[in-house]
Amino acid sequence: MIIVLLADGFEELEALTPVDILRRAGHNVKTVGIGGKIPVGSHGIPVVCDSLPEDIDLSKVDMAIFPGGMPGSLNLDASPYTDKVIEAVTENGGRLAAICAAPLVFGRRGLLKGKRATCFPGFEGELVGALVTDSAVVTDGNITTARDFRAAMEFGDELANLLK
Repeated sequence: MIIVLLADGFEELEALTPVDILRRAGHNVKTVGIGGKIPVGSHGIPVVCDSLPEDIDLSKVDMAIFPGGMPGSLNLDASPYTDKVIEAVTENGGRLAAICAAPLVFGRRGLLKGKRATCFPGFEGELVGALVTDSAVVTDGNITTARDFRAAMEFGDELANLLK
């Protein structure tokens, strides 16, 4: 199972395009609202979540995707559920993926790939040089601040290929 953690302030295009690609590829993808309510994206669009955190058996999660604009990333970063998900997916031998500004969630936990990732101003110093662990974190410096459909499609394809 793949879960997508959604918090208020995430970027709809970059988050939901990879989800759609993964679903079309036949993967079981659940969107999980971590705030106890329907999250609202940075453009004010409410998004229907399939599940609440208590509905998810983390031992069955193969990939966790963390999307977020700056408010969404800060909400994910502060959530205790984020740490539970990262720990469980790492123990399962699964993968973690970050979209938009969400690499800050991994950077603060020392999980970001060794390459430089672009992020909102003020966080680059925390992200540069962080080391990847055996959790096979997937990030892309071009997608973290991308606001175009093609970049989101490419990221979705990359995630689908990793799951083959």
